Amino acid sequence: MQDAKLQAALQIAQALHAAGHQAYFAGGCVRDLLLGLTPKDYDVATSATPQQVQAIFPKTVAVGAHFGVILVLQPGPEYPGPEAADIATEVATFRNDGSYSDGRRPDQVTFSTSPQEDVRRRDFTINGMLLDPAKFAGGATAEEATLDFVGGREDLRAQVVRAIGDARLRFTEDKLRMLRAVRFAARLGYRIEPSTHAAIRELASQIHQVSPERVRDELTRMLTEGNAHVALKLLDETGLLAEVLPEAKKLQGVEQPPQYHPEGDVWVHTLLLLKKLPPVPPATLAWGALLHDIGKPATFRRAPDRIRFDGHVEVGERIAVEILNRLRFSNEDKEQILALIHNHMKFADVMHMKQSTLKRFLRMPRFEEHLELHYLDASSASGNLELYEFAKKHYEETPEDAIKPELLVNGRTLIDAGYKPGPKFTEMLRAAEDAQLEGQIHSTEEGLALVAAEFGLPE
Repeated sequence: MQDAKLQAALQIAQALHAAGHQAYFAGGCVRDLLLGLTPKDYDVATSATPQQVQAIFPKTVAVGAHFGVILVLQPGPEYPGPEAADIATEVATFRNDGSYSDGRRPDQVTFSTSPQEDVRRRDFTINGMLLDPAKFAGGATAEEATLDFVGGREDLRAQVVRAIGDARLRFTEDKLRMLRAVRFAARLGYRIEPSTHAAIRELASQIHQVSPERVRDELTRMLTEGNAHVALKLLDETGLLAEVLPEAKKLQGVEQPPQYHPEGDVWVHTLLLLKKLPPVPPATLAWGALLHDIGKPATFRRAPDRIRFDGHVEVGERIAVEILNRLRFSNEDKEQILALIHNHMKFADVMHMKQSTLKRFLRMPRFEEHLELHYLDASSASGNLELYEFAKKHYEETPEDAIKPELLVNGRTLIDAGYKPGPKFTEMLRAAEDAQLEGQIHSTEEGLALVAAEFGLPE
């Protein structure tokens, strides 16, 4: 699909050229090509107006025509025929931006025919380069085909994230750019240029002008694109952490019992988990790793025997609910993140669970994430992976029909046997299923006999 996206973007640029317009690849795709990476998407910047773009291409979506942005839809070549999957390429008209009174988007834009003017209103130098697609298609390297009016290539070589022009002005225009600076610096392993860093610190408290959804999405990208631990440290250094995740800031300096956590305080432990996240982790796992101990600061207690965090899971769930609601997480994601927090301490008992309890534990939705979180947690603390290996072995070796078998006794079975639905039904069904999971019953008749023995015969 990546080659298809490139071919689609090249065809769009060629069509715009043929109609007498300038057209360049722009933004992150140019940066990635210069770094030898495969871009996720290709954006095209052009001198053509939105109306002219729509006139050239038969299938378009005006996602932001007021700001000069049109999606051009083309059939994917590997899906020929009437049911072809469309490839969407963003095509944006060169423009100058007016004032940003809401700190999110320009109040008005003026379309331009100058690529130089267009790139100077973008966020960072490494994202402000253009690439001539005709030269690139003709065999030129990305370096040879790049147009750089803002010093982006030099900053790529120096591994620097630098705002284009006046950093304070760039961040005043769109406050989300402060989070984007942190994300790019962390993901690429770059440093934030001093004046850009200083501008973020100065304006960090204004990040609340950005919608919670945009903040959530940017934080999620930080947690899942690589070097999440670096992103958290940069958020802290720039003053953004205290604004967007003040609960995480409170993890700093919270001591832990050294016999169980020789690595250090809760903040250090959490950073180690984030550092060990697998490449491109599920967003829910990444958030679970960040928030799994979020209740510890509120439950810290120095007992006579050692430091304790009584009830930190329950308190952590309540705090996490506040965070996830504030950032407008979907109910599905919220449920999984809270499940990860709720269950992360249960691994301590996994070797002593009854078979029925263990099987119920192993059949939790997306158990792989629970298992991975425990691995991250244990390997970032004492390093003892005995519980992890035990749970992993049982999860991988226990057949699914043994973990979640077809029930020998269900509600209909009890009704047919003469039991009337009522409060005891749940207890009866639980007892029968426990016995089945423990291997104590093997038929419906044995199950009903067990129910009768424990709860009496039907009236």
